Amino acid sequence: MARRFRSIHSRLFFLFLTCMTTILIIVSFLYYSRSLDIIHSKISDIAQKNISQTAGLFDLMLEGYNSVTKSLNGNYELTRLLQETTNNPAVSVINERTITNIIGATFFSRKEIVGIHIITNAGKVYSYERQFGGVIDINYEQKEWYLKLKASSGNMVWLGFYPSSPVNRMQQDTVFVFGRQLYDLTAYKSIGMMIIETNPAPITEALSNVSISPNTRAFITGKDDHIIAKGEQEGEFPVLNNLPKPSNGHKIIVDDESDQLIVAAKTSLADWTIYGITPKSDLNAEINQTRLYLAIVIIALIIVSTVLASLVSRTIASPLKLLIREMKKVELGNFSGSVNVNSFDEINSLVSSFNRMVHRMDELIERITLSSVSEKNAQLQALQSQVNPHFLYNTLDMIYWMLDEKENERLSRVILSLSQMFRYSSNWGEASQTTLGQELEQIRHYLTIIEIRLDGRLETEINVSEEWLDVILPKVTIQPIIENAVKYGLEPLGTPCKLQVFAEQHGHELHISITDHGLGMDEETLRQVRESLGMNANVAIESIDQPRRGIGLHNVHARINMMFGEAYGIRVESHRGQGTTVTVVIPIPLQRRHADEYSHRR
Repeated sequence: MARRFRSIHSRLFFLFLTCMTTILIIVSFLYYSRSLDIIHSKISDIAQKNISQTAGLFDLMLEGYNSVTKSLNGNYELTRLLQETTNNPAVSVINERTITNIIGATFFSRKEIVGIHIITNAGKVYSYERQFGGVIDINYEQKEWYLKLKASSGNMVWLGFYPSSPVNRMQQDTVFVFGRQLYDLTAYKSIGMMIIETNPAPITEALSNVSISPNTRAFITGKDDHIIAKGEQEGEFPVLNNLPKPSNGHKIIVDDESDQLIVAAKTSLADWTIYGITPKSDLNAEINQTRLYLAIVIIALIIVSTVLASLVSRTIASPLKLLIREMKKVELGNFSGSVNVNSFDEINSLVSSFNRMVHRMDELIERITLSSVSEKNAQLQALQSQVNPHFLYNTLDMIYWMLDEKENERLSRVILSLSQMFRYSSNWGEASQTTLGQELEQIRHYLTIIEIRLDGRLETEINVSEEWLDVILPKVTIQPIIENAVKYGLEPLGTPCKLQVFAEQHGHELHISITDHGLGMDEETLRQVRESLGMNANVAIESIDQPRRGIGLHNVHARINMMFGEAYGIRVESHRGQGTTVTVVIPIPLQRRHADEYSHRR
C-alpha cells in the first residue's frame, strides 16, 4: 500500500483533490457571504429602479391625458358652440353634430379612450363613446366625482378607477376616469366640465413593473390616502396611514426595516404615490434557493474534482507508463512500435520525440538495407532498361539522312555527343551517384543532338553557379525531365522555343529548375502528374517491369526519395499555354551548410 502511494498517479490524485477541495470550500464561503449582500443590494436597487421607471411612465401617461383635456378646452369652436343658444331646430342639430364631431376627433386621438362626456352648466350632456345609447344618471350632481370636478378651478382632477362608467349607466366595464372644468378662455368663466374614461389596462400594466415577486402588492394612492388604482395581485393591503410617504425632496424611498420591503415614489404631474410592498419571505425564499443551489454546486464540484483528479493523474502517469514499456521494447531491438497519447504538451512533445527517434532509427536501418549494392544495381539496371529506344532510333535516322546529305560537320557533332551519352549512361558502377557538374555535361551533349534535330528552333540557357557543381544527385536525373519538356512541351509548337536550366538555394535545399516556354498542361493533367509523384518509392520499384514511355518523372522522383528521403524529389508547376517548370529538390551537403552559416556570421 505504501509503495502504491509513492506512485506518481496516487500522489497527483491526492494533491490535486486536496487543493481543489480546499479552494472550493474557501471560495464557496466567500461567495455565499458576498452573495447575501449582493442579493439584498440588488433587490433594493431593482425595486427602486422599477418604481422610478413606473413613476416616469405614469408621468408620461398623465401628461398625454392632460394634453387631451387641454386640446378640448382650447378648442375655440367647441367652447363657442357649447355657449350658443338658438331657437332654430336645424341650427341646433347642426351645432350638436359639430360638437360631437369635435369630441369624436379627440376620442380617436388615443386608442385607450373609451368615452368622452361634456356636461354644460345648462345641464346639456354631449357624449362620444364606443357604446352608444347610454342612459345618463339623473342624480349625477350628487355624485362624488361631480362634486370634485365642480370644486376644482380648471385643474386636472384624477378620479381613479371606477367599476363602471360614472356617467353612462349602461357601460359596466372598469374604467379609469379623469376630467376638468371647461372654461371660456376669452371671458375666463366656467361653461361646464369634461369627463374622460379610459381603458385601465395601461395603468395596470404599468403597475406590474413594480412587482419583484409574485406576492408584491402594487397600488396608487391620492393625496387623501385613498387608493386610486391597484395591480392585479390579490392580498390584504396595509393601513395606508402607516406607510412612508415620499417628500418633494425625496421622490423615491426604500424601507426594509420591517418584515416587508416597501418602495414608494411620487409622480410629478399628479399628487399620486406609487407603492410596491413585497414580503421579506419572498426575498428569503430566493436566498434559500441560492443556498440550496450553492450546496448542490459544491457537492457536484467535489465529485467533478475527484473525477478530474483521477483523469489528470492518469493523463500524466499513463503516457509515461506506455513510454517506459515501449522503451523496453526498443532495448530488445524492436523498432516497429510507437506510442500514441494525447496528454499535456510537454508529455506529447516527449512522446513525439521518442516516436521520431524510433522511426528515424527504423528508417535508417531500412535505408541501409535497401541501399545495399546488389539491390541498388538491380534497381538501376531495371531503371536503365526503361530508356526509351525511340531516341536512339531517331538519332540513327538522323545520322542516316545526314550521311545522305553529306553534312559531315553536323554528323561528327551528333556522333560525338551520342558517344559521350552512351559512355555516361552505360557506366553504372558504384550505384548511380554523380555530381551536378557531370550531369550538366551530359545534358549539354544531349541538347546538342536535340538542337540539331529541331533544326535550330530550340534555344537553351543553363545558368548554374560553380559552387553547386560538386553537389551529389542520382545519375540521369535531369535528362528525362528535359526529354519530356522537348517532346510534350516544345516540339509540338513547331516554332522557335526556349528551355532554361538554373539552380537556386532555398534554406538547406538546392532547387534545380527546368523551365520550358511551351504548351503547358491543363489542370486535370497537372493533377494526375502530381498524384503519380505522390506514390511511394516502393510502388515505383514494383512498377519497373511494366512498359512505360521513357524513364519518366515518377522514377526520377522515386530515385531521389531513395537517395535522400521522402522530403526531397520533384515538384511540378504548369499553366496551359505558358509552359511548365519542373524543380528537382535535393539537400545541400552538411559541410556546405556549415560553411554558409560561418560566412553569414562573419
